[in-house]
Amino acid sequence: MEIQSAYASGLQGLQRASNGITEATVNINRETINQQRVQNAQDRNAVAQQPEPSVAAPKTPALEQSLVQLATESVYAEANVRSIKSADEMLGTLIDVSA
Repeated sequence: MEIQSAYASGLQGLQRASNGITEATVNINRETINQQRVQNAQDRNAVAQQPEPSVAAPKTPALEQSLVQLATESVYAEANVRSIKSADEMLGTLIDVSA
């Protein structure tokens, strides 16, 4: 069984958090655009006074869920950066001691 270094583990965690942040921001953007489309359709209906078929929006996570995911991934990223810093400091200390 191979045990990863703290530095490699921190980098891997940071990459996962970065991917999660990207996913959350894409979902937030999609949800915002979908809400704008629905609002525009409702505005057109109000002006025309005729019901139009509703705008079919692609399935995306709720805006609130995406915002929570964004905040969570941000905390994960910060924790992994601290792990990388600690591994770097430890390596520096070990090199200083052995030199």
